[in-house]
Amino acid sequence: MVFQDPFGSLDQRRRVGWSIAEPLRAQGVAGDHARAVAQALEQVGLRAEHAERFPHEFSGGQRQRIAIARAIITRPRLLVADEAVSALDVSVQAQILNLLMDLQDDLGLAILFISHDLAVVSSICDDVLVMREGQVLERGPVANVLTRPAQDYTRTLLAAATLED
Repeated sequence: MVFQDPFGSLDQRRRVGWSIAEPLRAQGVAGDHARAVAQALEQVGLRAEHAERFPHEFSGGQRQRIAIARAIITRPRLLVADEAVSALDVSVQAQILNLLMDLQDDLGLAILFISHDLAVVSSICDDVLVMREGQVLERGPVANVLTRPAQDYTRTLLAAATLED
């Protein structure tokens, strides 16, 4: 899982290599964790030697890349990204979104992308679910839901997003 706040989701007292390897330890995976950490870092566009640094030594975008490396190190079939780019500036958002799409292709991942940003949703998602108070109100191909919403709540969300632009 990739969270909105990578700084808060990384242990500040541990080197990032330790944090990235944590899912391997939690799942009881044997083997060379250092090699797996180096590979995961390289897959997200960072260098293997970054494993020896602490989270505070990285920018927000780099910390999000570290969080993504931690999320993919066990080779999951599903990656949950919960507001994964909302705390980043627009240029870094684009880099992280491109990285997620590349990883989706390279690793065959399905990504559950949770977001309030309809512009981001429309640019990267195939299908969309609109939820309110924990209930799914509408679902379907993103183009259909965003251009021809069936629910009043979805129309209200779209109108609010248009006003923000």
